[in-house]
Amino acid sequence: MSKPSHVVNIDQVEAVDYREGEGWGGSYQPLTPALDALPGRLGANLTRLPPGRAGCPFHSHAREDEIFYVLSGRVVLRLGDSLQEIGPGDCISCPAGTGVAHQIANPFDQDLVYLGIGVNDPHEVCVYPDSGKVLVRHLKQVGRLESAPYYDGEPARPGIFDLLERQQALPRK
Repeated sequence: MSKPSHVVNIDQVEAVDYREGEGWGGSYQPLTPALDALPGRLGANLTRLPPGRAGCPFHSHAREDEIFYVLSGRVVLRLGDSLQEIGPGDCISCPAGTGVAHQIANPFDQDLVYLGIGVNDPHEVCVYPDSGKVLVRHLKQVGRLESAPYYDGEPARPGIFDLLERQQALPRK
């Protein structure tokens, strides 16, 4: 079993396409396979976002800081309630835990190319304010939450007592 290389050359990294429909996604090249193999480690991708596409839905992170460094092209950054045009040499910091959502879109006529840097936290929780969705990575689920009282759906008699009675009823060896 071979270990991931600690040095990669961008010319030898296959692009991963993550397009969805007419307006979402682009492609990325994972630059840190030695770190990507270990959950919760810092990682970097070279991302290409074609004209007329947004990288992902407007979202905020509970645990993962993100950094985007623009190499070429232009981008519109949506950060909270503001929109700002960003270009080559600009670095965007999106700290986790602030509740401030962010999104990158390319409404321009040339590809946007940027480095995306962040942690792939296996316990990340993302909130998507535009759609009301929540991602819980540990559960491998994206969905919508609904409020419920704390004990809603729980049995009148806690199940632990049934388990205890069954265990005590078993003959001891």
